[in-house]
Formats: sequence, structure tokens, C-alpha cells
Amino acid sequence: MEEMILDNPRENGMERRRKLLPVWIKIFIWFFLISGILTPFVHVFGIIFEKHSSSIYGLLSSSSLSITSFIVSAIYLFKGLVAYGLWFEKDWGVKYAQIDAIVGIIICFLAMVLLPFVTDVVKFSFRFEILFLIPYYLKMIRIQQEWTARGIF
Repeated sequence: MEEMILDNPRENGMERRRKLLPVWIKIFIWFFLISGILTPFVHVFGIIFEKHSSSIYGLLSSSSLSITSFIVSAIYLFKGLVAYGLWFEKDWGVKYAQIDAIVGIIICFLAMVLLPFVTDVVKFSFRFEILFLIPYYLKMIRIQQEWTARGIF
């Protein structure tokens, strides 16, 4: 058992989990890994200098002390955690990625359907993020099945 932990998976002919990730997901992983790292600093600087604008999934905030700003920051932090889990092949990475996709789809849907009625401007806007979130969720389901079926490192 101890030898398996210390062995290099490439030398043993074992396949890496990361290899199953398509290029487009790897690009988003790096974007959200960096975003997740920078989010606390951006948020604190926004509080100090009173200039801060952040948005994701249709949630937009121009004040660092607003609830929306904290929600947006929490989403970026969670996406950074998911990116870390996927890139470093953690067992929980794909499960968290599925949760991330579902939460993103729900927030996008609510932003499209509810926000026009609760804001001053009654205007429907289509959230293009949803076009990436649905394939992302479906791909994470397939990747999880591959990881478990083949016992990939």
C-alpha cells in the first residue's frame, strides 16, 4: 500500500484524472483558480478604497459592503476551491464541480427570470454563462463515472 502512494502514476502506466478534462475546462480552471486567490484581496481593497465592482451569473454589485458583493465573492471563492480540486485531482473535485454547476445554473435562471421584476429596470437579459454551465455539468457527470469505473489515479 505504501509503495502505491509513493509511486509515480506515469511510471506505472496509470492514467491521470487531469487527462480526462477537456481543454475548455482546463482554461476555466486556471481562470477561476486565479480569481479565487485574488477575490479576498480585491474585496478588501474595494472596502478600503470604496471602488469596487463585481459580477457573476447576472449578480452585479458596485459596493464592497453589499450583500450581493459578499455573495459574488463567495461564488468566486467556491469556484476557486472547485478549480483547485479538479486541477490537483482531489476525490471531492468532481462532486464539488457538479454542485458548482447546479448552483450556477440556478442563479443564472433566477437572474434571468426574477431580477427584471425586483429591480427598477424591467428588462429580460439572457445569461450566456448558462451555455457553458450545462455542458460543464454534463461533462462532470461523465468524468465522475470515468474516475470511478476505471479507478483512475
